[in-house]
Amino acid sequence: MSKKEIRQQFRNSVFKRDNFTCQVCHTQQPEELLDAHHITDRNEMPNGGYVAENGITVCKGSCHMKVEKFHISEGKEWEPNLHPDDLYKRIGSNKELAIQKSEAL
Repeated sequence: MSKKEIRQQFRNSVFKRDNFTCQVCHTQQPEELLDAHHITDRNEMPNGGYVAENGITVCKGSCHMKVEKFHISEGKEWEPNLHPDDLYKRIGSNKELAIQKSEAL
């Protein structure tokens, strides 16, 4: 499978699981207004972390920037209730499971 196909499969599985609904503001959006955010940065995960267990649906724009704050600050800052551990809980996952699934890619 090509990298493009892996990315598309990641997006599709995350959006479908989350019912095309931002997991921050809980607004249902068309696909083009959503982002499949990697909870743990792609560079820190085996095979890029392109598994649903490491992804969460967020609106492009303000909600995406809220969850991205952790990555931008290199883990020093995050919005309340939007730490990666909180995001994993929202989707019924955890970092260990995401790593395990990513290793199997």
